[in-house]
Amino acid sequence: MCRDPMPEPICMVENVNGSLHVNTGAIEYLYGINQPVVVVSVVGLYRTGKSYLMNRLAGKQTGFALGSTIESKTKGIWMWCVPHPSKAEHTLVLLDTEGLGDVDKGDSKNDAWIFCLAVLFSSTLVYNSRGTIDNTALEKLHYVTELAEHIRIKSPSPAGAEDEEEQDDSQFVQFFPNFIWTVRDFVLELVIEKRGQVTEDEYLDFALQLKKGMGKKQSSYNLPRQCIRSYFPTRKCFVFPLPASQENMARLESLDERDIWPDFLKVTQRFCDYIFKESNVKTLKGGHKVTGRMFGHLVKLYVDTICSGKVPCLENAVVAMAQIENQAAVQEGLKVYQSGMEKEAVDKHYAVLLHENIEVSEKKCQELLSDLHEEMNKNLQQGVYTKPGGYELYCRHRDSIITQYHIQPNKGVKAEDVLEEFLRARNVEANSILQTDKKMTENEKKIQEEREKAALIEQQKKAAEEKQMEMAQVMQVEKESHQERLQQMKEKFEEEKRLQQEELNKAVESKLAEQKDLLEKGFKEKAKLLDQEIEQLKKEKESSGSGSIFKDYVMPIVHAATDIFSTFLQYKLMRKAML
Repeated sequence: MCRDPMPEPICMVENVNGSLHVNTGAIEYLYGINQPVVVVSVVGLYRTGKSYLMNRLAGKQTGFALGSTIESKTKGIWMWCVPHPSKAEHTLVLLDTEGLGDVDKGDSKNDAWIFCLAVLFSSTLVYNSRGTIDNTALEKLHYVTELAEHIRIKSPSPAGAEDEEEQDDSQFVQFFPNFIWTVRDFVLELVIEKRGQVTEDEYLDFALQLKKGMGKKQSSYNLPRQCIRSYFPTRKCFVFPLPASQENMARLESLDERDIWPDFLKVTQRFCDYIFKESNVKTLKGGHKVTGRMFGHLVKLYVDTICSGKVPCLENAVVAMAQIENQAAVQEGLKVYQSGMEKEAVDKHYAVLLHENIEVSEKKCQELLSDLHEEMNKNLQQGVYTKPGGYELYCRHRDSIITQYHIQPNKGVKAEDVLEEFLRARNVEANSILQTDKKMTENEKKIQEEREKAALIEQQKKAAEEKQMEMAQVMQVEKESHQERLQQMKEKFEEEKRLQQEELNKAVESKLAEQKDLLEKGFKEKAKLLDQEIEQLKKEKESSGSGSIFKDYVMPIVHAATDIFSTFLQYKLMRKAML
């Protein structure tokens, strides 16, 4: 998780007097999670035992408030982040929403937004109810029929807005979470007339069967069922028997497991195992995996959008996330770049040469020559070299300094350059000593003077070669680094394309399965209507990869940042070379 575990749930989205607000503390906590997140939300009518299931997913007996009266305990959306029990380096984010249909609140619009946020946030959406999955239970799930009004896939444009809304309906299955219906206090047998014993999933499928006919009654009956079938990519059902005796029901969270009935515990374990295994990492449109930090931005973005009176848009969310992540990436890159410049030491490999290496090397070499020259400097002050034969002695001492300087290790990239400066400074005093040495003839002095010039030119040549080598090596490192960044971006885009294909494949498979089921049940006209949606998804699959949000927004910034760093580096090196 990259931070301390969360000991208990905290409120993520506050619901005060029907107004939704993000809790800054919860968002800040999410910003500190760099791992991918698997987000599981639970929704349902109040007082149906939602919180108990979430506590079990967290591996705890208590945490989310269960309450023991008819008063709803959970207000807003509460969050509990725990290490994922079966996926290493992943965080499980559990969201417990306030009960829908709370009589004290009496605000169905507010309930609808809570439901929509749960859908927008989740990898897996758990709908919790009591009793049976009958028409009454489905009528209470009317929020699902309002999703198309509260969520958009693409940004609306002035032209063709109606077509976009229809297209959004057909595309929800690509981006919505997996759907699990948990039925609590189920006391019936899983038996369907003429079919006998059925599985939990078959029971749900039977409950979601459509009625033939085009009348108002049939349309009203079919609408929530059709929405569940059309919007969610997968459907799963768990039926829970009564957990305990009537007198123990009100204190379920404090009961010892020995007091909870074994059949209830078995279903609870199956439910948890399924969630841990089958719930995927939260993804954005295009298949981009969401980290805790990104999820924090996403929560704030959606809640702020709703508070502003606008409708959340999945495409806008991806654009916003890309821009936020780009900005963070550039800032992080600058920090790393600057940090590297500050921390590099002179004895490090040339591959990590930066400006500070040059300064450290220059300072070290100057101090070394100053120490080596100290004894010779005393001789100069005492006039040791002004005697006949002093020039020869001076040259021996100077050559000894050069030899000792050369054998010293870890001088860095400025070794020859600093030596050239040192010899140039000594050249004046060497000529002065040469001209005053009475032991040497004028001809000998001229020869030595030419040798001094040649030696200095040779050292200048070495210093220039050193600078050229330094520039070439650093530019090679920059070139390799740039190529590596481009390769990483290429791999990123290939992965993005693969995820888009996978996303669309799932959508097509879901629609084909729905079409097959409708045909088997005799709904030929409804099945026919899916042809257009399936064809649209197939066309989108064929064209996916030609362009993408991340490609359009990330690549220009990566190139710009690379160019800035490269130009800056070249400028500093060339400026140094000219000095």
